Amino acid sequence: MTGHNPDILTCLANLSADEVFTPPKLASAMLDLLPPELFRSPQTTFLDPVCKSGVFLREIARRLNDGLADRMPDDQKRIDHILTKQVFGLAITELTSLISRRSVYCSKKADGKFSIAGAFDSAEGNIRLPRTRHTWTREGRCEFCGASRGEYDRDQTLEEYAYPFIHGIDPREEFNMKFDVIVGNPPYQLSDGGGSGTSARPIYNFFVEQAKKLEPRFLMMVIPSRWFTGGKGLDEFRESMLSDNRIRSINDYLMASDVFPGVALKGGVCYFLWDRDNPGLCDVNTHFKSDPPSKATRKLLEIGAEVFVRYNTGLSILKKIVANEGGAAKSVALPDDKRFDKLVSTRRPFGLNSTFKGKSTKSDGDVSVYRKGGTGFTSRSSITNGSPLIDKWKVYIGFAAPGTGNKDTYPSRIISTPFIGEPGSISSETYLCIGPLKSKKQAESVLSYISCRLTRLLILLHKPSQNTTRKVYTFVPMQTWDRVWTDEELYAKYGVNKDEIAFIESMVRPMDHTDDDSDEAVYEIDDE
Repeated sequence: MTGHNPDILTCLANLSADEVFTPPKLASAMLDLLPPELFRSPQTTFLDPVCKSGVFLREIARRLNDGLADRMPDDQKRIDHILTKQVFGLAITELTSLISRRSVYCSKKADGKFSIAGAFDSAEGNIRLPRTRHTWTREGRCEFCGASRGEYDRDQTLEEYAYPFIHGIDPREEFNMKFDVIVGNPPYQLSDGGGSGTSARPIYNFFVEQAKKLEPRFLMMVIPSRWFTGGKGLDEFRESMLSDNRIRSINDYLMASDVFPGVALKGGVCYFLWDRDNPGLCDVNTHFKSDPPSKATRKLLEIGAEVFVRYNTGLSILKKIVANEGGAAKSVALPDDKRFDKLVSTRRPFGLNSTFKGKSTKSDGDVSVYRKGGTGFTSRSSITNGSPLIDKWKVYIGFAAPGTGNKDTYPSRIISTPFIGEPGSISSETYLCIGPLKSKKQAESVLSYISCRLTRLLILLHKPSQNTTRKVYTFVPMQTWDRVWTDEELYAKYGVNKDEIAFIESMVRPMDHTDDDSDEAVYEIDDE
């Protein structure tokens, strides 16, 4: 199109799973949450401690340039003031430091002849990459970020991914400056050398925690949404975030691709606004495809919950169910004797890991073993765990739910296809076990219940990833196992209205018990 001048930062390909560039549209939406007067003051200072493309600093500089035009009419003096006194950044790699300087200064050298800044005497300017290294413990982990020495103890000429902001560099000392606003999109994870090279541990929490320690007036970061319910190494972080009433806004995207086109990040992403001086309730905005956002102003941590209940409509449904089951007023905790998770086993219910195959033929006294890829057999005497379950009826359900890689798709089944386990059967780690149950009729009742959309919606409210541990059944109430349960019966019992039913059906699709999960169910990297 004639005259079309695309923003180059919308065209950059991501360098890795860690270096996911922030689209300009997202950066602008985040900065819109800040009070406008910040961009009209020549004293406001901004820091991006995790510069990748420089998009945040570029947009901040643009807004400051507009906001200060009346107070500082000389263009060059205004630009020099903004770039030397107000806008600062720490890069995460050498390459991203060059890209960021090019975005902000229009030159990879802040003091170069093509730079729009005329007051720097160094190539770095105020976008710097202090050299840092991992500090290894006796256990072979970095004491700052937990990186594996086997993965990241490299020659000094190579990138070590010892990000300055969480490896001892204090930007207040680096720039001799206190910061009013900290904003950024931190690296999300580091490989920890497990899982045949596919395992990783989250590190974005370290950047949020470090930023809070600097006590800016405002803090904004875009991070994966999995912290809502915890996960690998995130329990303490989740607790601290949910109890922090200075988080005044969360924009939660159920599908990461709605924010980062082409990026597969299961669990979605969110960005938050932390306001140091104005604690209060949080504006929760849930975004799903092109639907209007669901909005509510509420506490992040509901009474009786240990996780953030992500969906506003889901919270309304949960409260109805808890009240119906005799829960305490204003609490989302079910009475102890009404909790379905008491029937669900822990991981490895019979002590067998996911690689267990067993024998291909059955001998006298053997039990059947449901495992990944089929059924094997093993002697009863070899089973060390779960003895009370062996000769009872039960229901088996996959530890890992089916999915499409790391992508989120809705409506989803939420869980793998459950099936009835007969007396004399056990399972490997591939499955959790629900029971013991007194009869096949009870097993059929349980099977019908966990196949209902409402039941699986309640699982979703506590489910951080593809793995379905015992914890994800926390919000599911117990029923009587004397009938085949249907959604219509559950909707009537709990007073679920038409709008809520429409929400449930948009999130959870019908269960097809003919589905084959064998190629879909895989273990996620950041669960228990």
